[in-house]
Amino acid sequence: MAKQTINIGSSANDGTGDLIRNAFDKANDNFTELYNGAGGVADGGVTTAKLADDAVTTVKITDANVTTAKIADDAITNVKMADDSVDSAEIVDGAIDTVHIADDNVTFAKLENRYTALSALGSGTSFSLDFSAAASFTATASGNATFTFSNAVQGQVIDLTLTGNYTITFSETGSTFNKVAEVDYDGTANNLIQIVCTDDSAGSKIYHYSIGTYTSDPTP
Repeated sequence: MAKQTINIGSSANDGTGDLIRNAFDKANDNFTELYNGAGGVADGGVTTAKLADDAVTTVKITDANVTTAKIADDAITNVKMADDSVDSAEIVDGAIDTVHIADDNVTFAKLENRYTALSALGSGTSFSLDFSAAASFTATASGNATFTFSNAVQGQVIDLTLTGNYTITFSETGSTFNKVAEVDYDGTANNLIQIVCTDDSAGSKIYHYSIGTYTSDPTP
């Protein structure tokens, strides 16, 4: 039913407006349509045309108030969701699984820093190699240097680009460090050290690492 407008006439008491009973009949019909639409929205009544961009946020949604019956098919798009309006605090544990994520929808930007970021550690002799902070690290040893590991997870691989002609030591309480192949760190060159955590058991982590020197060369 379309909205019914009450005719109030051109001026007060000019005799052209709706009779009182007819006017209230229209008002009742309008209210009936609103209430039948579950809080003012008829089934299928919410479409992208009815929503201002970024108008739907978690603050505007009361638990169980918005259901699929009240939303027209394909009516909610990413344009209609405010940036950062849905976060982990608003999602019940287990509510999102692989079945509910479209293929290729998890992007590089959505991954945590341990898989995407670059951390420049600068120059020094004592470095914190926090596996949760970045996927790639750069550092320059200004003397005999120690890298203290933390927060590694099973299967995680990081790259450490390292220079400085000094003795290098890896450290983490209870952890084991295994060098792959017989290539040592060469402090006179640029080194790329790849480190993989093969066991993240608390207090007894295991790491394997390999070392290779490199030079700038566009021809393999």
